Amino acid sequence: MKLTLGFSPCPNDTFIFDALIHHKINAGDLEFDVQYHDVETLNQMAFQGELDITKLSYHAFAYAVNDYELLDAGSALGSGVGPLLIAKDPELATRLKSALENEEELNAAESKLKIGIPGKYTTANFLLGLAFPALQNKVELVFSDIEQSLLDGAIDLGLIIHENRFTYQAKGLQKVVDLGDFWEKTTNSPIPLGGIVIKRNLNEELKLKINRLIRESIQFAFENPKSGLDYIRSHAQEMEEEVMYKHIDLYVNKYSEHLGNEGRSAIQQMFDKAQELKLIPASDRRLFLTV
Repeated sequence: MKLTLGFSPCPNDTFIFDALIHHKINAGDLEFDVQYHDVETLNQMAFQGELDITKLSYHAFAYAVNDYELLDAGSALGSGVGPLLIAKDPELATRLKSALENEEELNAAESKLKIGIPGKYTTANFLLGLAFPALQNKVELVFSDIEQSLLDGAIDLGLIIHENRFTYQAKGLQKVVDLGDFWEKTTNSPIPLGGIVIKRNLNEELKLKINRLIRESIQFAFENPKSGLDYIRSHAQEMEEEVMYKHIDLYVNKYSEHLGNEGRSAIQQMFDKAQELKLIPASDRRLFLTV
């Protein structure tokens, strides 16, 4: 049986799925048609129900919940893993940071700043809306282009995700706020970034098998961390091994193997807060696969 599987080319995703798609674990008669896309493209594909199994942002999951449910394995949650809002101008970075810390309203000029975001339905954009609701002048860019757009002066602020959190400082860019840290201080919960979802209309036995295989793939990767090095490097934006493994260490953790009560609670809290603020549509569909 062949299933379509979508995930990003980022090191955390390729690390997770290497053993599964390269037959390092026993998947039985299952085969996977793998499609690599940035997270916002995967979000849009999920809205159209194009993939059997896919990575997506938790923000986007709210718009795809009628067709998909969340697997227990494969998620990216944790502490210190959030998206960063960055600027080229140090004075602007300092001013915005001060406004956030002191809960001050942004002035008219600041509210018109142009922000490069990695997609409307990314969790990063959701968190930006919580921290700076006045910042509405947004332009959607591929996540890997945001730093250069900021350096070129095409945007005033950049919302960066993935391995870019390890590269922006070397380019002279300034952190305004770690939005994951902002979430954690606000909620006392780990930050839910993205998860692996599966089509609701697949049979329960198959869903549970996929969940188990993804968990086994992660466990294999933890036990053999260099096994997928060439594969991970071939898809990584940043080719330095140190950067790749920093990225993996940050996003692949205990919540990736099992969400557990803490992980599920954090995801539910994000959905509840977003519905309360009317940032996502209300739904009574079950979020989590019962395992």
